[in-house]
Amino acid sequence: MKARIPAHRRQHGFSLLEMMIVVGILGIISGGILAQMDVAQQRGYSEQIKLDNLQEARDFVDQFFRDINQIGYPNSRLVDTTSLSWAPALTTQATYAWANTYISDNRLAIGFVSIDANAVQFEGDMIGNGVVQSIIYKVNGSGTCPLCLQRSQVDKISANPLTGQATNWGTEANDVLNNPIFTYFKADGTPIPNASLPLDISTLAGAQTLASIKTIKISLQIRNNTIMDPKTHLPIETNFEGEVSINNCSMATTGQATSC
Repeated sequence: MKARIPAHRRQHGFSLLEMMIVVGILGIISGGILAQMDVAQQRGYSEQIKLDNLQEARDFVDQFFRDINQIGYPNSRLVDTTSLSWAPALTTQATYAWANTYISDNRLAIGFVSIDANAVQFEGDMIGNGVVQSIIYKVNGSGTCPLCLQRSQVDKISANPLTGQATNWGTEANDVLNNPIFTYFKADGTPIPNASLPLDISTLAGAQTLASIKTIKISLQIRNNTIMDPKTHLPIETNFEGEVSINNCSMATTGQATSC
């Protein structure tokens, strides 16, 4: 008769090799899960960067549209400059024979002062309180931030609109590429070639072009080369475009029809 083996002697535990295999498998699974979590975190971070850049670009475009809609108001085409009730008397200029006599007076806005692919300067009552401001949008306007699109707003003083106004810079967007940001179109839809820029009120041809502008297109490209997309391994890039049509009541030149 075969002897009966006690139950406690029939029970076997895991061998060391089996334990090592199990631990190894668990380590591989855990490593895969942690790697996926890390990728997910990186993607979440990159998407947040893109969202922040998009919001920054949208805020800039909204601000620009608000400003540009006030361009050239008030000016000599909209108010009576022959009235004797101006006190003090209107400031006159003789620097630009082709421009309106009163472009230097701080109570009147010339409209566009200068344009470039990455800069634009104009005047208007931005706040709606009757005070004319000089507005400039420019990449690196302060000279200390090469990748910043900056904005300056100051109350206009009675001086040359192009050379006599102060500046007060604030940054609107960071990490911008120096591709053409502003594209200008005449009333008939003809684009002003980038090759002809910059233009300003200091020449008759420049002043006539400024007075003919009807539409501005904005193409803003933001890219930080220090932050990489974990999926593409390329710098995170955000693009934003907008277009605005304006009432261009320009005082930059006389004897020319405007769109206001």
